[in-house]
Amino acid sequence: MATFFGEVVVAPSRAGVDDEESAEEACEETPEDREIRRELEKKREIDVLWTVKPGASPGASAREPFACSTFVVAIGHNAAAFLSSFILDSVCWEVVGVVKLWNEWCRTSNTTNVLPTDSFCLFYRLISDPTVLLCQCSCYVAEDQQFQWLEKVFGCMRKEGLQVTILSTCPVADYKTQESTLTLPSPFLKALKTKEFKEQVCCPLLEQPNIVRDLPAAVLSYCQVWQIPAVLYQCYTDVIKLDTVTIEAFRPLLSSKILKSLVKDASESTKILKKLLTTNETHSNIYI
Repeated sequence: MATFFGEVVVAPSRAGVDDEESAEEACEETPEDREIRRELEKKREIDVLWTVKPGASPGASAREPFACSTFVVAIGHNAAAFLSSFILDSVCWEVVGVVKLWNEWCRTSNTTNVLPTDSFCLFYRLISDPTVLLCQCSCYVAEDQQFQWLEKVFGCMRKEGLQVTILSTCPVADYKTQESTLTLPSPFLKALKTKEFKEQVCCPLLEQPNIVRDLPAAVLSYCQVWQIPAVLYQCYTDVIKLDTVTIEAFRPLLSSKILKSLVKDASESTKILKKLLTTNETHSNIYI
């Protein structure tokens, strides 16, 4: 405190104090605290459970990475519903894996019988071509779990000849533009690709200074680091829940080189889409 007007007073500094306090707290941590912390860390570990070894030959080692030419990852309920409606067919595809994880926002199990409203992460392979894999991931993968997810999923695949397509959604309010977001024709698609992706994209590229985040960004960044051709198609929408218009916004991707050979009958797709939305509405109506 100054004793006269104009006196220069050196303010007390807390530099280094926080580090000292952290060190003291670490020293004061009891064995019970350490055990609780270890149990929480263990609980947050991700398990990828494969029902079969996709693409592996009968004599191949269980630890040997399998061949994968195409990997399509749909992140979020609407992107997952798009795959269910327009690509997945119980006759052509089979479930080959499931991700089991737990965090503050979701809890998955190793079951493959899921509802549109459930949190799940399932892997499918094309029966006629086991090198084609799809992933429906409607669960939230926390920041501290994303690296685990990437390492355990991509760690099972050979990266040579692999091409990745990522589908995701995010609020239109996150889209940065000089225009008013109220005038934007929501929903709309934007694309972001790695340097190695040379094919034509099905929508305009995402402009700066827009960014992507969470698991879609983690997958794309992983592919960039490992020089894997990959493209992210992000749908900006003003509807958070399962929505027909948002799901239909992904339709232009059906003409892409990767997906056009996987598209099923359009009339059947419409029926499945209606069924998904009806099931979602039924389970959302808790009170009548």
